[in-house]
Amino acid sequence: MDNRAGEMMVFVRVVEAGSFSEAARLMLMTPSTVSKLIARLEARLGVRLIERSTRRLALTGEGQFYYERSQALLGQLDETEQQIAQGGAEAEGVVRVTSSVSFGSAALEPVLPAFFEAYPKVIVDLSLSDEVVDLYLDRTDVAIRVGKLVDSNLMARKIGETRRRIVASPAYLARHGTPATPEDLVHHNCLGFNFRRAMPVWPMREGGRIVERMLSGSLLVNNGDTLRRMAIAGVGIIRLADYHLREPIARGELVELLADTDIGVTDDVHALFRGAQFLPARVRAFLDFAVPRMQTFLALG
Repeated sequence: MDNRAGEMMVFVRVVEAGSFSEAARLMLMTPSTVSKLIARLEARLGVRLIERSTRRLALTGEGQFYYERSQALLGQLDETEQQIAQGGAEAEGVVRVTSSVSFGSAALEPVLPAFFEAYPKVIVDLSLSDEVVDLYLDRTDVAIRVGKLVDSNLMARKIGETRRRIVASPAYLARHGTPATPEDLVHHNCLGFNFRRAMPVWPMREGGRIVERMLSGSLLVNNGDTLRRMAIAGVGIIRLADYHLREPIARGELVELLADTDIGVTDDVHALFRGAQFLPARVRAFLDFAVPRMQTFLALG
């Protein structure tokens, strides 16, 4: 009997569990049975899918491809059966979404009430974090990412671009003075991020050339919202994407600095997701509804 779907299910569970024994426990099988199923699958395909070691399992290139396609196919199978059983093709189920704290609060959260009106049977499992998550390991459907994309097998829809600005509060500037040149920033309290991927440098234009000036301050944080609040409170100078800063600048709580010397670094904003051809209806509905509205938000400047 052809049981490729069953083999796929076991393979996916092994990858997500991280071990044969844990996958066996979750599926109420013996570890030896799971191991034999994976070995039979590899023998039938004629390739190694998983590299075994005493510490962890690692996917080969073929294993990663098979895992991604298996997830998509099994998801489509589940969705097809649900739609047939319930007599319709209406989008429903859980969509797991992750976004940075600030972009999620400013651009995504306002979209959700109307989305729930349009798709009452879809549940959005939303996580706001400035840490970059692995869509495969965290079983995330959609990730909103700000910044340069790394090469991957993920699909992407571009939401737009955002420009970074240097700002401080009037109270801070009254106490410490207003920097007139990029060089003046080294004498100021420049707040930043504590991400491993974050660099404490602000690219600036000085005398017709671009200089990456290394700056420091009394606070490093893991999200832009805290930086914005600390800047409004007069703690120091910050450099953030403009969607963080529109409202406080409009209210006069923050003032843009060195606009003529900032090189105007822009970051792309994308919605990343796994697969395209076999995208579940609930995920496609979320992307089709949310992405155009977030594009409008960014286009406001």
